[in-house]
Amino acid sequence: MSRAKVSVVRVSPATILEDIDRLHELAGVEQALDSAASTILKDNISWHFPFPGANTTPWQLEGTIRALRKRGYDDLVCVQNKTVVTDAFKGEDLNGYVPIFDAYGVPVRYNFKPEEMSWSVYRPKAKMNVLDTIFPEGIYIPDAFHGTNVVHLPTVKCHIYTTTTGAMKNAFGGLLNTKRHYTHSWIHATLVDLLAIQKEIHSGLFAVMDGSTAGDGPGPRTMRPVVKNVMLASDDQVAIDAVAASMMGFDPMSIEYIRLAHEQGLGKGKRDEIEVVGDTALADERWGFSVGDNGASMVGDIMWFGPLKRLQKLFFHTPLVNLFVFGSEAYHDYYRWPLRDRKVFEAWCGETQWGQLFQRYRASGTLAEDQRDTRSA
Repeated sequence: MSRAKVSVVRVSPATILEDIDRLHELAGVEQALDSAASTILKDNISWHFPFPGANTTPWQLEGTIRALRKRGYDDLVCVQNKTVVTDAFKGEDLNGYVPIFDAYGVPVRYNFKPEEMSWSVYRPKAKMNVLDTIFPEGIYIPDAFHGTNVVHLPTVKCHIYTTTTGAMKNAFGGLLNTKRHYTHSWIHATLVDLLAIQKEIHSGLFAVMDGSTAGDGPGPRTMRPVVKNVMLASDDQVAIDAVAASMMGFDPMSIEYIRLAHEQGLGKGKRDEIEVVGDTALADERWGFSVGDNGASMVGDIMWFGPLKRLQKLFFHTPLVNLFVFGSEAYHDYYRWPLRDRKVFEAWCGETQWGQLFQRYRASGTLAEDQRDTRSA
């Protein structure tokens, strides 16, 4: 039986770019990606505010760009999406991505701008679990994704609807359009369908997951950041999510999207079928994370998984959805951030080495001296 391979590396702010390069090498990135294809960098902006553990980190982005370029993957492009609760432009600015894109010459395309990306119906070869039923008019995906590599850049964190979120969930925003909220009641099966589609359309799949600061609690936004000094990488999207889930303290095969993907042959979800390389003892840690609830999840549980599930077409397929969009925005951006979570971010910046590294990015744009020299020339 072939085993999946996941690299797990102890990372430090002092050596972070070298650590990320080692992470790629251990995971076999050159065997995973097609050297002749364009490579999409799919970052993760769960919240446009820079809450620790919620979003792709600037060092994760810069380190991945450098590791790929070092190995000849020069044709890189970042693809951004929007959600009902995140602003992609605000997110890439506040999280420190824009100076990195500029310094390394990485263009950014926005899958929600018609002039930059067109969408067409895709007919998967794989049998779908739910997507063909949810979207009877056809499953629309971006034309630009066909024939490309994709490198997902998630973080290690909990999620109110999927227990954990990582590489598999990161495809959600890139592949599905702004109607993707139709899928929430069937989110686990949706993620499995999306992985099957990715395997058909992409020439290579890879994920680099940041756990320098991990997210415990009701993610993917309002969490308890915990410094863990670890990063993971793999070409197996199921396996990397399984290892991350077990490190957080969950049984991977008890999480529906991991179990379904394993059973359908899309990757390895059982730990005894995964080879961990690198700093292997880290993968045996169990952090005891738990998900819990917040204001958004309590509403979602009722609407998507509870007694009002039968009425979701009324609430979410009509203009009434705007009431929920406004409610989520008000809760996250006008209550949680200014009154609670900005203080968490500021404490992280002042009290942790990773927060101080984030401040260095804010001041300098990039970490690598050679790129700063290029930008100032």
